[in-house]
This record gives sequence, C-alpha cells and structure tokens, in this order.
Amino acid sequence: MYETTYFRASSLEQAVAWLREHEEARPLSGGMTLIPTLKQRLAAPSHLIDLTRLDALRGISVANGVLRVGALTRHAEVAASPVVAQAIPALAQLASVIADPQVRNRGTMGGSVANNDPAADYPSAVLALNAQVVTSERNIAADDYFVDTFETALQPGELVTAIEYAIPLRAAYTKFRQPASGYAVVGVFIAQYADAVRVAVTGAGASVFRWFDAEAALNAELSEASLATVSPDLDTLPDDPNGSAAYRGHLIQTYTRRSLQALIAQPLRQPA
Repeated sequence: MYETTYFRASSLEQAVAWLREHEEARPLSGGMTLIPTLKQRLAAPSHLIDLTRLDALRGISVANGVLRVGALTRHAEVAASPVVAQAIPALAQLASVIADPQVRNRGTMGGSVANNDPAADYPSAVLALNAQVVTSERNIAADDYFVDTFETALQPGELVTAIEYAIPLRAAYTKFRQPASGYAVVGVFIAQYADAVRVAVTGAGASVFRWFDAEAALNAELSEASLATVSPDLDTLPDDPNGSAAYRGHLIQTYTRRSLQALIAQPLRQPA
C-alpha cells in the first residue's frame, strides 16, 4: 500500500471541499473495492476521505411513490429493511445475495453505484427501476449515469448521496453467481410499471445495460413466449475466463426468463 493521508469528514460539505482541494483524493465508504485495490498497490490516492460518520447519507424512506436509500446504507440493511421489502421486494432480495456476509455488512449502496463494477448487482436495479442518482450537486437519471467499466457521469468532487427508486408494480432479480466472489456472471433485473417494462443486465458487458429487444417483446406481451422471439447480440458480450460470449448469451436468456417467471408469480401492485 502506498503512503496516503487520511481525513475523516464531519459533514458532506467538508468532504466535497477536501475532494476538490486534493485532486488525487478518493472517498471511502464501505471500502469493499478501494481497500483491496490499495493493498495490491493498484491505486495511489493522495488522500482518503472517510465518509462513514456522515449520518445524513444513511436511511431508508418512502414518499410519493419513490423509495429513497441513503448512499451509506449497507447492503445488509437494505436486505433486512421492512420498508424496502414492502416497497420493492426485489431490491431487498438483490441485496441479500450480494457477495458474502462480510461484504453485505460493510459495503454500501452508494459505494457500489459510484464504483460501477461491470459485475455488480445494484446497477441493474438502478437501471431497471428508472432510478435517480442523487449527488452533492444534482440528480442524474439512471439512463444517463452508467458510462463504461468503472466509469459514471460523476464529475470530480461529486459524491453520491442517495438513490431514489421509482416504485414499480412488481419487479424481480435473478443471477448466476461467480462461485468465488459472488459477483454476477450474469444478473437480470426486470421491473414492470404501468406504462412500460424495463430489463437491465449486469455482468455481461463493459457496464450494466438495458436489453431493449427484450423490453420491446415484453411490452408487447408479458409472457415467456415473447422472450423466445429475441436473443442477445453475442458480438457485444465479453469472452473471458468466467464464460464465452455464447455462454453468457445463454445465461442472459435463461436468467431473463427466470426473472420474468418470478415477476409474474407476484401479485400486481395497484398504481398509486
């Protein structure tokens, strides 16, 4: 690990000011990606800005058809939250299968969304649930937020403060886990709204993405038969030690079907 200077922020304003003052500084919340990266000397930030004492970035609430989760809310808290279970059960279920108990009890939603690992679980929920990523500067629509591998629309010195999810009529998430890490080799999140169905795929590209062909098929008819008419473009899928492009294409079809089965099995929430 390279030498670095540690600061513990006492307010969001202080954290943002420090990040702007020190261009090579990095924010620290759960540290589930950053700390291993530092240990392996793959990053050398000049300063670490600890956000963990910022209680304003915690909490879960529902208002006006929106579920708001503070950026420092840990995965285990999302998984155990009765508020999340009532509003978006699929999000609680997703949080319960992230990595392992150690990661779930330390990692944070905001950290995961800011990091944008291409195999992370939360980005699929953010994208499928048409969320707003709330930052220290603005709100960013999910469709505009995810850019590329470990790249987002966040600007230097900008911090994620909360995620606001539009509550769907129903939703479901299933994934094929990488045995060692628990990351998604492929994960598929489907959300049904009064006017549209959204399908987001993680683990099968440079970043999470919407599968527009599947959305069009399901918007025409919400059935397994409609999914049989579409298939992912294999030329856009990775070919790596976790699986070939053809294998991932098969997993996308399989787990989209399983997510759809789980979604259809749920009662339909009445629109607010």
